[in-house]
Amino acid sequence: MRLSRIFALPLVLSLALGGCVVPVPGPVPPPALPPAAIAPAQPPRAAAETFLSVVARVEPVAESFCRARAVAKNCDFRIVVDDRPGQPPNAFQTLDRSGRPVIGFTLALIADARNADELAFVLGHEAAHHIAGHIPKRQDQALSGAILAGVLAQASGLSPEEVRAAQNIGAEVAARSYSREFELEADALGAEIAFRAGYDPVRGSGFFDRLPDPGDRFLGSHPPNAQRKAQVAATVRRLQGL
Repeated sequence: MRLSRIFALPLVLSLALGGCVVPVPGPVPPPALPPAAIAPAQPPRAAAETFLSVVARVEPVAESFCRARAVAKNCDFRIVVDDRPGQPPNAFQTLDRSGRPVIGFTLALIADARNADELAFVLGHEAAHHIAGHIPKRQDQALSGAILAGVLAQASGLSPEEVRAAQNIGAEVAARSYSREFELEADALGAEIAFRAGYDPVRGSGFFDRLPDPGDRFLGSHPPNAQRKAQVAATVRRLQGL
């Protein structure tokens, strides 16, 4: 594992499962908890120290899970910090050109975290995307959707430009059709990784209370926040034998 600071991250963005915790567009509803119940953000130095300690504890556990599942070929996680000015709170998982898994955090997300448990859960969640093989699965789904849409468009007598447009739409619809399933799977596995590293994933899932709720939008990429918190809580109960 190597922790890096970056200004422009040379990633294979077409493979990215990005924006897992970035707020979705739209009006911001009131938080699920009363404002007084939401802890303030940590001072910058404390936030940085907390992040480094979380990475040191969670990354080895994530690597162990990755090797045990044997789905991904490369389990050598590279943790990076995107320190470009103006980036919103966000975390993402992708692959570099050599196929090495990369997990990125923006400075804004690190600064916004209320405690180590939140950072541990987010790191576990992003690692879980790689461990579960979500990027190649998403690629396969997009390719299948593009092929099917192209065949139907050609059979309907559409022009080459219209066929290409249909293929793009088919790829996007197919990729999004399993996005919610992938997010919930990553929530469960990420909670287990954080739990095994000694953190409280239920407390860590509190960051959902500060995000706009994506609700039940058609082909939305993320499940409702309440469903995600319930997934984390159920996972912890299972791990505790309750």
